[in-house]
Amino acid sequence: MILDQLVQASQQRVQKVPVRERVKRIQQARKMTTPVLSFEAMLAQPGLQLIGEVKRASPSKGLIAAEFDYLQIAQDYVAAGIDAISVLTEPRYFKGQLSYLQAIAQTVSVPTLRKDFIVAASQIASARLAGASAVLLIVSILTPAQLKAFITLAHELNLSALVEVHTTAEIQLAVAAGARIIGINNRNLTDFSVDFATSCQLRQAVPAECYVVAESGIQTATQVQQLAAAGFDAMLVGETLMRAPDKGQAVMQLRAGVRG
Repeated sequence: MILDQLVQASQQRVQKVPVRERVKRIQQARKMTTPVLSFEAMLAQPGLQLIGEVKRASPSKGLIAAEFDYLQIAQDYVAAGIDAISVLTEPRYFKGQLSYLQAIAQTVSVPTLRKDFIVAASQIASARLAGASAVLLIVSILTPAQLKAFITLAHELNLSALVEVHTTAEIQLAVAAGARIIGINNRNLTDFSVDFATSCQLRQAVPAECYVVAESGIQTATQVQQLAAAGFDAMLVGETLMRAPDKGQAVMQLRAGVRG
């Protein structure tokens, strides 16, 4: 399965870094006093927030952006009124880099999310050191103990944790681990198939005290209207925006669904 390969590659990258260096990163992140743009404050704003993704490639679609000026893409998003930016940092299959996140976080005035297949505490620390506001944690690739520890560490480092789920059982695991933000992924990570209906079907299983984000397969203003009607706090849109020649126009078309 693709997901197994992604997780294994992530574990290998972690293991290539000496333990001493990994511990040092966590210690450095704990000492950071630099203010973080709040991801949760963004989600608390009225209406349906739009998180735009900076993504060069994916395992299912291959190369999405041959010309990849990630800083310009981020700036175009912000100019179009995007509320937050998700940055793929997975290098092997998504052609991402942590340096992309760092440069974008230093440049834009909106919260940033490290999107990766996080399997170690040092990766959360690296996100904080790079200037991120939040990290993605995927329930299906972590044990309950890992998930709880990683959410706790993220909060200790003043990071938000967007906890990704695809089933009702995973929502329950996320909530039990202390998740404050639930991301419902319409993409099944075992085969990368997408079913937009997943997010709306699972929405009611999320407790009222949690923020809820819809992820993947969001392409039209009609879908955006459905998410707004279902009570989502935000939507994360990647390929639809990345493939659009005019990022600003694409953002406005999605926003039209919010305005209804």
